[in-house]
Order: sequence, then C-alpha cells, then structure tokens
Amino acid sequence: MKHILFVILFFTVASVSAQTEFSTKFKSIPAPKFGAKPKKIPAPDMPSLDDPAAPNGEIPSIKTPNVYDNTKLTTKSKFQVGEEKSKFSMSTEKQFANPGDRYVDKMEKDLNKALKDAGLKEDQQPLVMTDISYGDIRTSSSWFLIKCRDYGAIDGDLIKAVLNQDVIRERMLLRSDYQEFKIYLKDGINTFELIALNKGELGGNTGEFQIYDAEGKFILSDLWQNLNTGVQAKFVIIKEDEKVGKKSK
Repeated sequence: MKHILFVILFFTVASVSAQTEFSTKFKSIPAPKFGAKPKKIPAPDMPSLDDPAAPNGEIPSIKTPNVYDNTKLTTKSKFQVGEEKSKFSMSTEKQFANPGDRYVDKMEKDLNKALKDAGLKEDQQPLVMTDISYGDIRTSSSWFLIKCRDYGAIDGDLIKAVLNQDVIRERMLLRSDYQEFKIYLKDGINTFELIALNKGELGGNTGEFQIYDAEGKFILSDLWQNLNTGVQAKFVIIKEDEKVGKKSK
C-alpha cells in the first residue's frame, strides 16, 4: 500500500515540475509590424456602352451551337432552304417557262385523238388557202344532179353553189346526209364552183360531193378538206351537142 502511494506521489511531483519548466522557457512570437498600408490597384476603366467611340466587338457574342450542323451526328443534305437547286433535270423546260406548258401539247394531242375516235372532230391538216380545180367534165346531158354532205364531224360547215356566176344555193349547211340540187347546163363551157363560206368549229371547211347526169349516170365524186373561208372548188363542164357526143363515143 505504501508502495502504491509512493508511485502516485512521484508522478504527481514530476508532472507539476515539467509544467513549471515549460511555462518559464516558452516565449510568444510577436506579429510583424508594417510601416505603410499596401496600395490598392484601381480596376481598368471599362468603356461605356453608350460611348460612340468605344471599339466594336469588345464583348464577344454568344452563339448557340446547332447540333444539326454537326456532320458527325447528322448527314447534312445538299439541298437546303435558300440554296441553289440542282441544275440536273430530265425535262426540257426553259428557266423561266411556265411549268404547265410542257403538258399542254400532250393534252391537246390526247383530246384531238379522242374527238376523232368519237367522230366529233375532223383531221387536223393545214388549211387550204388556194382554190382547187377538179378538171374538165364533158357531157351531152342538159343538166347535172349535185349531191353534197359533210363527210366529217358536223361542225357548221357552210357552202355556196354558183353556176356561170349565178347563185344556185346561197347558203347550204352541210349535214351528214346528202343534200341535192340540179344545175342546168348551156351549150359550150360552163363554170361551176362550190365556195366555202366559213370554217367549221372543229377545223376548216370539209365536204364531199357526187355528180350524176340527167340519165342518172355517175359522173364524178370527190371531197375537199380544210378549206379556208372563201376558197373555191372549181369545175369546168363542157356541154357538147348530143350528136357530137354520140360520135365521140
């Protein structure tokens, strides 16, 4: 028991002695003293936004990146809005031509074919601008029977019949069936004309004729196509003496 108390007393005395020695040897280090305060460096003068003399572009603009311009993410098309279109074209249209014009010719051809197939349009040929001669006809008959009709579409073709400058039919509207009239011949040379008074609604004046003599004998038949207004189909009819006609046979 004495030994334990001795040990405790020893450590107590040693601890007090050590603290006393440490406190007597320790000296604090005073803070350094400065003679003057450090100078403040003023911030550089920034130009005013309202100053017209301020240089432009000092403040960079912020541009938002466009992910569609990144070719790694998307493939950029050659044909963008506002860019020149491709010059390659299989059509023959001109630069400033109406795009609808290239279809007009085809539509007209298709329409013409459909009308012809349905019997509603005559053949599209150039208009005949000069008179047509059907030659000389020799006969001993005193009169001829003339038959006329419109062999194409009924589109309002009108004709006039004139014998030796006398009007036989003033205004004949050609129909699909034959209309007939007689012309009385004088001895010698007779001139006979069928005159186109107009052009039909679907083309030039078009018709067909047949000629028979007084005995019902067939003399001549033919047709005219696309006559312009005023064009004449001409005939020269030579009336011979009946005896001369028999001798010539």
